[in-house]
Amino acid sequence: MTGRLQNKVVLVTGAGSVGPGWGNGRAIAVRMVEEGAKVMALDREQTRLEETLSRAHALCPVNHGEIASMTCDVTSTVSIEAAIKATLDRFGRIDVLINNVGGSAPGGPVEMSEEVWDAQIDHNLKSVFMMCKYVLPVMEQQGVGAIVNLSSTSGIRWTGSAQVAYAATKAAVIQLGRVVAVQYAKKGIRVNTVVPGQLHTPMVDVRLAKQRTDGDVQTLLTQRQARIPLPFMGDGQDTANAVLFLASDEARFITGTEIIVDGGMSARCD
Repeated sequence: MTGRLQNKVVLVTGAGSVGPGWGNGRAIAVRMVEEGAKVMALDREQTRLEETLSRAHALCPVNHGEIASMTCDVTSTVSIEAAIKATLDRFGRIDVLINNVGGSAPGGPVEMSEEVWDAQIDHNLKSVFMMCKYVLPVMEQQGVGAIVNLSSTSGIRWTGSAQVAYAATKAAVIQLGRVVAVQYAKKGIRVNTVVPGQLHTPMVDVRLAKQRTDGDVQTLLTQRQARIPLPFMGDGQDTANAVLFLASDEARFITGTEIIVDGGMSARCD
């Protein structure tokens, strides 16, 4: 039995993680390999890719997938063009683009500096725009392709703390995806968005707990779980499964929409 992405070439940004465990990018890259894809894993720091590569390489002999990696700043034209060239040189095409780069900064308009605001725009929104800008022509020439962008429930509702730039950019990612989906539908390119909620990823342990609960990870997890109707908290593997579906031919008639992965959190009134 072949995998759901057998021999498809998948480009994943933010494929590393800030710590050990199932971050979204790592889980996505490994899941793609598990389904037989040829993956180019990009991250700003090579060290963040080490666990991703280790987990993926263990699957390659079994599932006939393949993974390569390189460092890439997805806000830089030079860096993006180098990554696309490396992908095409190695694999010959790009069937799927996963735009996973993103991260939050605390504060509302008064507390947040202009420099942080600008950095959040670049990190969370410009990165998606730039990758689409340079990958779409490749897919258009092929006559087929699928793009899956990663947003956040912060882009559709208040999720517990003021992070105005993150919320604004993640809302923008959703609308960017809808616009590009309609523009490129006749060219055989589908564009959808996965909207993860409050998952337990390495980001919680390494960064968010320091920002919000003075480093107390368990307190933060308890606060986040209280917002989730399901009696457990998901992780990056849940995000990866949603991405897999939208990237696969099973979603051939799905474009310009979103899948929310949040255990029911955004459906609540409180």
